Amino acid sequence: MSITPNRENYAKDIWQKDKDHFTHPWQIFDTFEESGSMVMEHAGGAYLTDIDGNRYLDGIGGLWCTNIGQGREEMADAVAEQIRKLAYASPFVDITTAPAAELASKLADFAPGDLNHVMFSCGGSTAIDSAYRLIQFYQNCRGLHDKKHVIARDSSYHGSTYISMSIGGKKGDHPPEFDYKRDTIHHISSPNFYRAEGYDCESQFLDFLVDELEQKILSIGADKVAAFFAEPIPGAGGVIVPPEGYHQRTHAVCQKYDVMYVSDEVVTAFGRLGHWFASQDVFGFTPDIITCAKGLSSGYLPIGATIYSDKIHQVISEQGKGRCFTNGFTYSGHPVCCAAALKNIEIMERENIFSNAIEVGDYFGQQLQTLMDLPIVGQVRGYRLMQCVEFVANKETRQLFPEEMDIGKVVSDIADKKGLLVRPIVHLNVMSPPLIITKEEVDFAVATLRQSIIEAVDLIGHR
Repeated sequence: MSITPNRENYAKDIWQKDKDHFTHPWQIFDTFEESGSMVMEHAGGAYLTDIDGNRYLDGIGGLWCTNIGQGREEMADAVAEQIRKLAYASPFVDITTAPAAELASKLADFAPGDLNHVMFSCGGSTAIDSAYRLIQFYQNCRGLHDKKHVIARDSSYHGSTYISMSIGGKKGDHPPEFDYKRDTIHHISSPNFYRAEGYDCESQFLDFLVDELEQKILSIGADKVAAFFAEPIPGAGGVIVPPEGYHQRTHAVCQKYDVMYVSDEVVTAFGRLGHWFASQDVFGFTPDIITCAKGLSSGYLPIGATIYSDKIHQVISEQGKGRCFTNGFTYSGHPVCCAAALKNIEIMERENIFSNAIEVGDYFGQQLQTLMDLPIVGQVRGYRLMQCVEFVANKETRQLFPEEMDIGKVVSDIADKKGLLVRPIVHLNVMSPPLIITKEEVDFAVATLRQSIIEAVDLIGHR
C-alpha cells in the first residue's frame, strides 16, 4: 500500500515519539532501541491495521482479551451514553452507581456456588492483589494471624504488581533487577506433563502433583498456609492444560487443610473456553475466590473483578463493630467501565458467542495439530481458543533451542510480514484469537503459521 509523504512523515513521527518516551510493559531495551514498535491505528472484528496500512489477523486477541472483536458501534454508544450521563462517582464506603451494582449482580449470577460478592479493580493484576489482601484480612478476622503463607506454581503468571508478580512463578518474569516477596510465598511444580521427567503416564504425574501440594502444605504447616493460587489453564506460562482431574483433586487437598483456593480466571473467563467461568463448567470444582478481567469488557475499557464466597463475606462483615475493609481503588466499579462490561455481556449473550468459541475453538485445536509434522514443532497444546505451539531442536529428546535464539520470535516476525499476529514467548507461539473468529480465518492462521515455521527452519539452517 502506497502512502503520501505527509502520511509517511506522520507515521515516522509517531514511531519515534513512542521509541523516545513510552516505556512498554516487558520492554526489551536493546532490541527496542533498534526496532521500536509496530504502530497500530485501526481495528475491526478480528483484524488490526497498522499505521502504514498493513492488515493483520489478530491471533493474540489483543492480550487474551478482545473476545467480541473490535470496532463495535454499540460498545462505543454504551460508553458515550454513560459518559454523558455520569462519568464518575466515588465508589468509597457508601456511594455506588447503577452500572456497578448491575455488573456485580451479573457476576454473582454467573459465578459458581456461593461466590456472590464482588470487588472491582482496574485489571487482572489488581484483582489478584485484592484477592491476596482479602485472604490476609479474612485470616486475621478469624484470629489466625499466622495463616498467611500462599502456594502457587512454577511457570504461572498472576500479574505485575509487587504481590501478584511474587505469586507468579515464571522464571523469565523474575529478573534479578527486581525484588519479590519470598518469605511467605511458595511454588510447586507446573502441571506440564510434556516437560515432566520420570513418569510413565499422565495419571502417575497427576498423583505426584497432588501429593506435592499436600506435602508442601504439611512442610510449611497447615496452620500457616492460607491459600493456593492457580490458573485453570496457565496462559502466559505456556497454555498448560493440566492432567484430567487435577483441579478437583488439588481442591480436595485444600479443603482438607482449610486452604483457600483462588482460581485466576483472568484469561479463561468470559468465553475463552466456552463458558462464563471455567472453574466449575470445564474443570468441575468451585473455588473460594475467582479473579477475572480481560474478556470482562473485551478489552474496550480496563476493569477487573475479585469474586468471593458468602463464607468469606460472613466472616469479614459480621465480626467486630466498625470494622473497615481498607482495600479498593479510585476506579473500583468505574461506571463507564462497568457500562462497557455490561454491554459486552449483552452482546455475548445475544449473539451466542460462546457457541462459536466452542465450535471454532475445537476446530482451531484440531487444525493446529496438523503442524506436528514440521521438524521443530514439539507439541501443539491447548483448549479451544487458548492454543500454543512449542518449538524444539530435537523432537525425540524434546531439547530446546538456545534461549538466545528466541525461536518463537523468529517465527512470529515472519508471520507478521504475512499478516498474522501470534505471541512469541521464547520457545513458544501462543494464540488466543477473538471468540468471533471463523473457520476460514482459522485456516488462514494455520496455513500462515505453517509457512512461517518452514521459512524459520530454512533461516536458522535447522536439519
